[in-house]
Amino acid sequence: MNLVKISWANLKEKKLSSFLSGLLLALGIGIISLLLLLNQQLDAQFRRNIRGIDMVVGAKGSPLQLILSSIYQIDAPTGNVPLAEVNNLKRNPFVKTVIPLSLGDNYRGFRIVGTTPAYVQHFEGKVATGELFATTLETTLGSKVAEASGLKIGDTFASAHGLDEEGDAHGETEYHVVGILETNGSVIDQLILTDLSSVWAIHEHAEVPPPGVKESDPAHQELDAEAAPRAADEKEVTSALIKFRSPMGLVALPRQINANTSMQAALPSIEINRLFSLMGVGIDTLRALALVIMLIAGASVFVSLYNSLKDRKYEMALMLSMGATRTRLFLLLLLEGLFLALMGYVAGILLSRVGLWLFSRAAEQDLHYSLDQFGILPEEIYLFGGALIIGVAAAALPSLGVYRLNISRTLAED
Repeated sequence: MNLVKISWANLKEKKLSSFLSGLLLALGIGIISLLLLLNQQLDAQFRRNIRGIDMVVGAKGSPLQLILSSIYQIDAPTGNVPLAEVNNLKRNPFVKTVIPLSLGDNYRGFRIVGTTPAYVQHFEGKVATGELFATTLETTLGSKVAEASGLKIGDTFASAHGLDEEGDAHGETEYHVVGILETNGSVIDQLILTDLSSVWAIHEHAEVPPPGVKESDPAHQELDAEAAPRAADEKEVTSALIKFRSPMGLVALPRQINANTSMQAALPSIEINRLFSLMGVGIDTLRALALVIMLIAGASVFVSLYNSLKDRKYEMALMLSMGATRTRLFLLLLLEGLFLALMGYVAGILLSRVGLWLFSRAAEQDLHYSLDQFGILPEEIYLFGGALIIGVAAAALPSLGVYRLNISRTLAED
């Protein structure tokens, strides 16, 4: 007697109940698997980009918003701060490095970041072709930008004001592409990098004259001449990334900046942990829901096999009378539960990959982040074991009825 063939034939005979049990198990496993994949990849992305940044300074507002906009480039900046105050931090004995950032424009949805070459060095970026920006209006593209936009070395383009591609274009002044970076899995893959002076030049050129004064009027030219020396002393940046010389900076400097300057200091480690704790509530709720669905799937397998045993008592009694042992019949029913668990696991893993692919497409379109690791996680192996335990336990309980089956009475009744 081939137990595997008979078990499979029994499952095919009761298609609806088998499908329902497998579907419930697949949904539970799929949700847990998707949460594991998202948690692992989001955590890796966040930790990768935060590495080596001890503090971010910027305009007063939400510390989390400052971190998200300055490190991850996924939120609007809190405002601008004087470059002079940022430069003062370079003389602080607790500070090792200061990397200024100027945000505010984009090209086809990709953010343009005014900064220094130290920003590229911090993320261990390497130039694939061309060279790193060096002068005003020169740009070096992240690998994703180059791929999506089709820009090549030597091309020029005009930026749009704001952080989405619907902003007004600065058509009168264009950037020049001088290099493209290698892909390295950090935030710089999705950025257009240029010198700080480029951002200032674009926006100073884009300034409109006061009401009633045309650009060609002598009055407007006189205003421009008066504003030039003043603007040189009042340069602003959006934020700055800070690295400390010692842990003492973490204790003293944020409080000092928040109390004595027009800037705010935000600590990435604290804000990201707070963000993950907020996300964790929703993740834990979904995980609990998935576990409940899996238990319901186990109950469905139990009910299905229990009813199957009642319907097939005569068949079982006949098989026993022809020489089959009760243990083999018990294993026969147990295999049905294992088959359902295996099919539910495979379907759940496939569902989670489809969900990750859809989530990645949305993240790529809106935030330019990719979630493209579809391999099996170590935790999913434990999930496989859990699915098998649920399938075996759900099948074993009703299958024990085989040992209580009265052969002669069952055959006589039917």
